[in-house]
Amino acid sequence: MNLTEQMTELARNAKAAAHQMTRLNTADKNTSLVAMADAIEANAAAIREANAMDMETGRSMELPQPMLDRLLLDDSRITGMANGLREVAALPDPVGRVLDERNRPSGLKLKKIAAPIGVVVMIYESRPNVTADAAGLCFKSSNVTILRGGKEALHSNQIIARLMTEAGENACEAFPAHAIQVVPTTDRAAIPELLSLTEFVDLCIPRGGEGLIRAVAECSKVPVIKHYKGICSVYLDAAADADKAIAITVNSKTHRTGVCNAMETLLIDKAIAPALLPQVAEALRAKGVELRVDKTGAGILGGDITAATSADWDTEFLDLICAVRVVDGIDGAIAHINAHGSGHTDSIVTENVTTARRFQQEVDSSTVFWNASTRFSDGGEFGMGAEIGISTDKIGARGPMGLEELTTYKWIGEGNGLTRD
Repeated sequence: MNLTEQMTELARNAKAAAHQMTRLNTADKNTSLVAMADAIEANAAAIREANAMDMETGRSMELPQPMLDRLLLDDSRITGMANGLREVAALPDPVGRVLDERNRPSGLKLKKIAAPIGVVVMIYESRPNVTADAAGLCFKSSNVTILRGGKEALHSNQIIARLMTEAGENACEAFPAHAIQVVPTTDRAAIPELLSLTEFVDLCIPRGGEGLIRAVAECSKVPVIKHYKGICSVYLDAAADADKAIAITVNSKTHRTGVCNAMETLLIDKAIAPALLPQVAEALRAKGVELRVDKTGAGILGGDITAATSADWDTEFLDLICAVRVVDGIDGAIAHINAHGSGHTDSIVTENVTTARRFQQEVDSSTVFWNASTRFSDGGEFGMGAEIGISTDKIGARGPMGLEELTTYKWIGEGNGLTRD
């Protein structure tokens, strides 16, 4: 069987499973999800063993440390996958929600109800925990998943998907055999083949670096939900509380550096920069952060300073590097973010309510925080359960994506021998 035939069979099986998924009720799905969670915890040793092979592959590929961190599955992350599935099971079923209801003068009764999308292809790098998160969210929303992780995570992805499928089949007689599938080949040509099958595949969600996402978006013939970069900024306003400013800045940058909601750019009002910037810089440097500072900031900090270049304002470092710019108040902050940000997540630190509300209104990003770390831009933190991704698109899903974002809708109409004049 050649690659085209292999991908076509995979997608055709997924489409058939999508039709079968509509027969499962909420109890069926929840029972299956809890069984999947139990199976993952019960087989933690086998998952770690498979992941150890992947970690060795990642090192042989000379993956950078942030990607190796994403690849690692330790006990905490395995438990996190299981707990994420249980949390999804506990959430309301998004399918069948009545979004609109109306009775027409003709006698036609209409309901607009949430419905599954169908077949969702997930393409991602490292992060084998995405396998459980994505499959679990798609299953709860009555969608079928085809998972395509990086070759460095193949063993981890395969064992997680197998455990979930086996657990689902044992827990629910109606569980579709092909509800969760992993692309069995690491051949990159499989991706354009799979994403050309518009009669079987309904949606693609890529997660990873900008290069991966752009490559997927450019080759896909099916709709793609995406974000290219996570250039997140924190703005310290003239009315910022110093302790909050330092804590939020340090957490946004250093809590985890290799993730899309980590701060990459620090903006500070020129009115408070002489007093506050040295304190913030000291706190960041204590965490090992390299600062790339504009001319005004360098003049305040003095000493051996790395000068920021124009490219730094548009860079997602995913590392202990932070671009720092002194701006002319909120006007300068908003202008900088809307010019250089990626539409992902930005935050303002201020005690001025009017300033905060203006920032949240005028910054054109999918999530805009006030006095909170950018690291909260996450499906789990939003109460969505496990997250399937973050979208910076403006049509369809935007921001962290959970269950509701994995549904579309359809109209249900009812008449009584109704005909149209």
